[in-house]
Amino acid sequence: MNKKWVISETDFAKRNALQIDLGINPSICDLLIQRGYQSFEEAKNYFRPQLLHLHDPFLMKGMDIAVTRVIDAIKTQQRILLYGDYDVDGTTAVAVVFNFLVHYSSNIEFYIPNRFKEGYGVSEIGVNYILENNIDLVITLDCGIKSTHHIARLKENGIDVIICDHHLPDENIPEALAILNPKQIDCPYPFKELCGCGIGFKLICALEDIIDNQQEKCYHYLDLVAAAIAADIVPLVDENRVLAYYGLKKANESPSFPIQALKISGDLNKEFTISDLVFIVAPRVNAAGRMDDAKTAVNLFISNDIETANEYASLL
Repeated sequence: MNKKWVISETDFAKRNALQIDLGINPSICDLLIQRGYQSFEEAKNYFRPQLLHLHDPFLMKGMDIAVTRVIDAIKTQQRILLYGDYDVDGTTAVAVVFNFLVHYSSNIEFYIPNRFKEGYGVSEIGVNYILENNIDLVITLDCGIKSTHHIARLKENGIDVIICDHHLPDENIPEALAILNPKQIDCPYPFKELCGCGIGFKLICALEDIIDNQQEKCYHYLDLVAAAIAADIVPLVDENRVLAYYGLKKANESPSFPIQALKISGDLNKEFTISDLVFIVAPRVNAAGRMDDAKTAVNLFISNDIETANEYASLL
């Protein structure tokens, strides 16, 4: 096939030092060094992820503004709409934030655009729905960073928008109240490769810091976050590695009703792996937006009992 293999050169000094520290096969040391893990501590963090390794959500540009606005909306019982995308990342992001906020407010709803009628991102039909239903605050999840025109229209009508998106921003970004996107040029957040659901997760972590200071509540949704990380094929390093590790742990040890239902519908009789999330869970969830209505996927992910979850999983 005339392939040309380019073999990375071994740094023997670094390899020998790491082998002495770790006491493992030198080839594994080579692989670690090639991936940027050159010390005992870095290797330990790689092999043994810890939730303590997650970054402070308030390091993300706009997080303080977003949290203040959401808490104000909760206190004054304003109408909050979560506007998501129709794939796994978007639907899990909406579900994670919805499942969290519904404990604090009864005025939460979600909107998923129709793939064929509206296309990706905030749409004209979606904006009209927001205006017609007297929404006070819109939180976009896994979309919004490209929707400059539509978000400008919402702003003109006095509606605040918080964008939670991980896609690369254009030169001109929307005039939203707050934008949570580590890929903004001036965002100091140390990890740039979160998926959309990951950013939604960081938002609820920041909210929980202020509301109750009990991060364990947010960890309840890690199996959904892991599904999004797997389906969106983001790099399994740094925070994504931690979230995926503990998300898989939850999916196997104490799965939510939606994950239980997807496991049953997928006839999976073993522990979940990342590959199972990619090839068994993700296609079923994506089928909703591609063949019918992605709201079915969100309804699955916000199910509060196994019977309801099984009904939606069977539809998918």
